[in-house]
Amino acid sequence: MKYKLLALDLDGTLTNTKKEITPYTRRTIIKAQQKGVKIILATGRPTYGVAPIAEHLCLREYGGYILSYNGGRIINWQTGKVMYENLLERSVIPFLYNYAKKYGFTIITYHNEFVITENPYDEYVQKLALLNVMTIKKVDNFLSAIDFPVGKCMIVGEPIKLATLENEMHNDLKELLGVYRSEAYFLELVPKGIDKAQALSVLLKELGNKKEELIAIGDGFNDISMIKYAGLGVAMANAQDIVRQNANFITASNEEDGVAAVVEKFILHNC
Repeated sequence: MKYKLLALDLDGTLTNTKKEITPYTRRTIIKAQQKGVKIILATGRPTYGVAPIAEHLCLREYGGYILSYNGGRIINWQTGKVMYENLLERSVIPFLYNYAKKYGFTIITYHNEFVITENPYDEYVQKLALLNVMTIKKVDNFLSAIDFPVGKCMIVGEPIKLATLENEMHNDLKELLGVYRSEAYFLELVPKGIDKAQALSVLLKELGNKKEELIAIGDGFNDISMIKYAGLGVAMANAQDIVRQNANFITASNEEDGVAAVVEKFILHNC
C-alpha cells in the first residue's frame, strides 16, 4: 500500500517530553512531504497552539492540514481556509461553568492567542498556556467574557478529583457534548460527535482519498478513534495500554523518534 496521508498527534507523539520535535524527525517528515505525502496535525490544541509546529514542518509550503480542537476545526494551512468547524452550543456553557465551580476547579476557553480564565495563577492553567505557547487573559466573569464562538472549554485540576467530575459530567451531559481527559489534569469539553476520526473522514472525503491511504499515529485516549479508522493505525511505545491494543503497529517512543521510524518504514522505504 502506498500511503498518501499522515495524521499526527502532537503531545506525546510528534513532540518529546521537552515539547520539541527533534531535527531528525523534522527532516524525515519534510522528506515525506517532498514525496507528495500530506501531513495532518491532529490535536486537541487550539489552532493558535498548533501554528508554530505547522510552520516548523513547512506545511504551508507543501500543503498540509491542521485538525485542531480534537477535530472540531479543519484548516487548509496552505490557503488558510477553514474547511470545517463545529462549535459548542452557547446554552451549555453555563452548565460547564457551574460544574467547575461546584468542584472548585478552573474552567478555561481559547480566543485567538489567549487562554481565557478567571484564575490565571492556577498551576494547571499555567501548564496549559505553556504547552500551547499562549498568553493567559484574566477575566472577572468567565460567562460574561465569552462574546465569541467557542470551539471547546476545558476544566483543569487535580487528577483524582477531576476523574470524579469527568464521570459525573459524562453521565449528565453525554447527550449534549463530548467529555474526556486529554491529560490526567485536563478535562476536555467539546461538541457532541467531535473526534479525530470523524474530522479525518470529512477531510478525506473533501480530498478524494481513501482511509486505506492514511497512516495515523498517536498515544492518548483521544487518538484511538483515528488509529482504528486509518489504514495503518500506529501507537507510540509510550502510549496508554488501551491505545496500543487498538493499533496495527507499535513504534518507538516519542523520546526515540517513533514518528520518524514509521515514516522511514512505511513511506520513504516504499516510495
